[in-house]
Amino acid sequence: MTKTIDSLYKTYRDKKYLYFLMEACLGGDVWTVLQKSKFFDERTARFITGCVVEAFEYLHSRNMIYRDLKPENLMLDEKGYIKLVDFGFAKRIGPNQKTWTFAGTPEYVSPEIILNKGHDRAVDYWALGVLIHELLVGKPPFRGKNHMKTYNAILRGIDIIELPSRVPKKAQVLIKRLCRQTAAERLGYGKNGIADIKNHPWFGSFEWQRLKERTMPAPLIRPIVSDIDLSNFDEYPKDQDEPPDETSGWDINF
Repeated sequence: MTKTIDSLYKTYRDKKYLYFLMEACLGGDVWTVLQKSKFFDERTARFITGCVVEAFEYLHSRNMIYRDLKPENLMLDEKGYIKLVDFGFAKRIGPNQKTWTFAGTPEYVSPEIILNKGHDRAVDYWALGVLIHELLVGKPPFRGKNHMKTYNAILRGIDIIELPSRVPKKAQVLIKRLCRQTAAERLGYGKNGIADIKNHPWFGSFEWQRLKERTMPAPLIRPIVSDIDLSNFDEYPKDQDEPPDETSGWDINF
């Protein structure tokens, strides 16, 4: 298992609930930190993106597509490393196959999802370009007052988006290489696969092996005082609605 995906250790159930025992990521999510910072510097954005690339390499090598990349789904562990969470839209599809389910967060969905042309792992490369933009700028490149306006902006393409001058040129080029309208033209989709992303000039001297070994210093290390410290999370009231008992036996052969 890659170290950039949150681990599931065990599942439990009673008459009302399913329970997932998962690896604790007590640093909170990247979106919360991004809102406070407005935008990240290049080093921070590159580190976060590198962790996501590692996770995608693991998933895609197992014919899994993720389909829900966004800062809210990137958690920080105690060392400041990124863990990919929330696999509700993930799906296994065979090599050279496509799927047609409309899935994803509006600002991050690719043109082929909107147009219902069928899609594969190329949607994750599109979303990676959107993520890099959001990390460096503080907002995704495609936004509208409602979902339809956002989708129309996506269909008009990245080339009409004016990137802020503070976004480094190499990052601008990478974003545009990932957010190509034609899925087959996206960086990462060619015969060299995700290695083409790792070898892009924006990653330059980035030490991929140190990232994999978790010896690279992380730029975002959140204060965590104990193994049960929840201070990096917002508090929510307990759900008062109690579900009915589940006794159908649907999981008897699990």
